[in-house]
Amino acid sequence: MKFKLYILFFLLTTSLFAQKVTTSIDSTKKKIGAEFKLTLKASVNKTDKVVFPKAQNFGALEVIESYKIDTIKSNDKYELIKKYGLTQFDSGKYTIPRIQILINGKPSLSDSLKVEVADVKVDTLKQKMYEIKDVIPVESSSDWWKYLLGFLLLVGLGFIGYWLFKKYYKKPEKVEEIVYKTPIEKATSLLQQLERKELIQRGEIKSYYSELTDIARTYIEEEIHIPAMESTTSELIVSLRNVAKSKKLKLSKEILENLEKVLQQADLVKFAKVKPLDFEIEEDKKRITSTIVTIHKAIPELVEEKDELEEWNEEQKQKALAKKASEQKIKRIKNAVFITVLVLALAVGITSAIKGFDFVKDFVLGNETKELVEGEWVLSEYGNPGVILETPKVLKRIDAKKSLPRESYAILKEMQLFEYGALNQKLFIGVSTIKFKDTTDIKFETVLDGITKNWEKLGAQNMLFKQEEFNTGKGVTGVKAYGTMTVFDKEEDESEKMYYEILLFKQDGGLQQIIVAQREGDEYGEKIGKRIINSAELKQAQ
Repeated sequence: MKFKLYILFFLLTTSLFAQKVTTSIDSTKKKIGAEFKLTLKASVNKTDKVVFPKAQNFGALEVIESYKIDTIKSNDKYELIKKYGLTQFDSGKYTIPRIQILINGKPSLSDSLKVEVADVKVDTLKQKMYEIKDVIPVESSSDWWKYLLGFLLLVGLGFIGYWLFKKYYKKPEKVEEIVYKTPIEKATSLLQQLERKELIQRGEIKSYYSELTDIARTYIEEEIHIPAMESTTSELIVSLRNVAKSKKLKLSKEILENLEKVLQQADLVKFAKVKPLDFEIEEDKKRITSTIVTIHKAIPELVEEKDELEEWNEEQKQKALAKKASEQKIKRIKNAVFITVLVLALAVGITSAIKGFDFVKDFVLGNETKELVEGEWVLSEYGNPGVILETPKVLKRIDAKKSLPRESYAILKEMQLFEYGALNQKLFIGVSTIKFKDTTDIKFETVLDGITKNWEKLGAQNMLFKQEEFNTGKGVTGVKAYGTMTVFDKEEDESEKMYYEILLFKQDGGLQQIIVAQREGDEYGEKIGKRIINSAELKQAQ
């Protein structure tokens, strides 16, 4: 019984030593972002199946590169070497955990390693020093708020433009570089591409042999790991014979001789300008193909088992990444809208605090009376005798017959009426000149009473006014009445408080009147009213 236990113990220890996994790293301390090269070596038999892990992270370190597996034959064993490139972008001390490698379906663990990621030092003592500059006075500008507002608006527009660019701009499609999984796949594909170039048919024999031998040399270098591209023909053949002996690769003498013949033929074509016959070229191609295939079959094959759980996890990971990308896109859109609104709100707030909200409202939405104040004014003469008036717009002639009752118009000899705007709008300007058929004693109180009654019919309420004497610049005397009223607009179903001024003059049995009304509290309307009233002048009746 004890003998059997010893036998069992011996077999277990032999198996463990045969499948030993060793771990090493190129350095235990590097700077932030630098690459640690982790090396895993597994010593196995030719028939063993080895699966190295595929992972995005080993502990806290990110896998940035998974290198191809190297194979070295030692006696009757094969040493498989797998390297990983690891990095970390935060300083500190980290541990690379034990990594599981499957050998014939059984797990083998590597050793854990400790590494340190160091900060990048910044040396400010070596920087060149300069003298302190004197303070340069800057002339102050009363229009600084305009530049601030413009800057904030540009920032807002910039965010909108960036968002639109990210949404609609399509990057030009990149030509995908062909990635070959194995050296044999690469060599086979390149041989097919070489034939499609038809170099032989075009007489480019030198180029054909150069590419043919380069394909063979590249394959040998990548598959067997000897410097085939830098070696001469004789050096390459010697290296192949040595590798075949050391790694016990089944490479026949005939295969090596065929390869040597092709390489020597290529040397003669390239340097001695020899031109082989067509059947010789075809024979050389077959020799290269046969050599590559034979070397490939002589290398032990590594079989990586498919892990259904790993495939399912990868599928779930891709779904999660797609969902996360969609959520990030929505978040970016929300952030862009929020920042734009915030910038505009900040611009409005700062400008409102400096210049007042009315200024912002006028700047954004526009103000009709402000535009009238700042526009070009017109000096015109209206009616007979003429009323000279400066107004922001030319007054429009109105048909007096349509404005007065028939019985009122019957007593008039002549009436001319001019207006701009309406009583329920932001600004109203009215000028009229009247001549009676018979001599009439005109009383200003009666005229004002008629005007107020007419306004009441148009929807005016709560009318208040004062009356005083008024003299024009040239000494024409009249009456000025002014006050406030509430005008109700039936169409808009709203009311507006208006301030008005009325100038009345009588000459030679006639009556001249000027009416200006604007919304109460409108600073631009007040400027318009004052300018119109101050410009009023009358021509003397003949």
